[in-house]
Amino acid sequence: MNAALKLRFVLILNTLTPVFLLIAIGVVLQRSGFVSEGFLREANRLTYWLGLPALLFSQLVSAMHGTSAAQAILMAQLTATGVVIGLAYLAAVLLRVPGSGAGTFVQAGFRGNLAFVGLPIIYAMPDATLPGGMSIRTAAVLTVAPMMVVYNVAGVVVLLLSQHPIHVRMIPPFVKQLATTPPLLAALAGLVFVLMDWTLPASLDKTFNALGEMALPLGLLGVGGSIVTVKFGRNWHVPLAAALVKTALSPLIGWLVGRWFGLDPLALKMVMIFMATPSAVVSYTMALEMKGDGGLASGAIVMSVLTSVVTLAVILAI
Repeated sequence: MNAALKLRFVLILNTLTPVFLLIAIGVVLQRSGFVSEGFLREANRLTYWLGLPALLFSQLVSAMHGTSAAQAILMAQLTATGVVIGLAYLAAVLLRVPGSGAGTFVQAGFRGNLAFVGLPIIYAMPDATLPGGMSIRTAAVLTVAPMMVVYNVAGVVVLLLSQHPIHVRMIPPFVKQLATTPPLLAALAGLVFVLMDWTLPASLDKTFNALGEMALPLGLLGVGGSIVTVKFGRNWHVPLAAALVKTALSPLIGWLVGRWFGLDPLALKMVMIFMATPSAVVSYTMALEMKGDGGLASGAIVMSVLTSVVTLAVILAI
């Protein structure tokens, strides 16, 4: 193995191993009984309601002042996500996914785990600089926060549409879901702080940063814990199809759209990494809360974790 290939292999190993090793530790902790039943599920709730909102808010407030260089990356991510949603609906029709399962399938196909998998991978990479001088880590945060808003809105919409025809009566549950989504509220609060040019007192800034630091490792452990409880049943091919839409088709769409937007290679790689992340764990919670197909959601999460290892390794090797 020549030196260049060896360095590339080491980069892939050092980038992906911490992420998927933490997921594996979560599996071992739950399966071995080292933690009580449901502990990691509760840890995931803690992350969702406290750690992740603190991370998004603090990073937005500190990173967004005076920069708009991530706009092209965000627009590429948004466009690619819209295309994937349309293709996921087509796949659900072709697979004849019934009733409320269609919305669950589509959500699993487009809603990536940007915060708990995407960001750790970007942070594990060398902190390179994009054209214009922006750090790739800063650009990642500026992309993830608005995408959390989009994911929450689109997730609620597809789950509601799979159960009810479009009607004005959809508005109250839609608004209620959005109003009780902590990462969404934290991202909006961070955007308000930036627009108003406010700054946090040092004591609050340190508090939010400390809370945010627990989000990524706890989130990955929670992903592992959720894998243990999954029951695929006989319809394993449907979760697998959703996983392949998320981890194989999505990064391909991200590459095509990114090239169309004229992204430089580093920015294009970031978009592809985000598009290739496994289905978000919160999509399972959303499916349960909104009467979707919980088995399909959990199965898609597990299978997408497995398939994403291959896809992400290929993307990092490019």
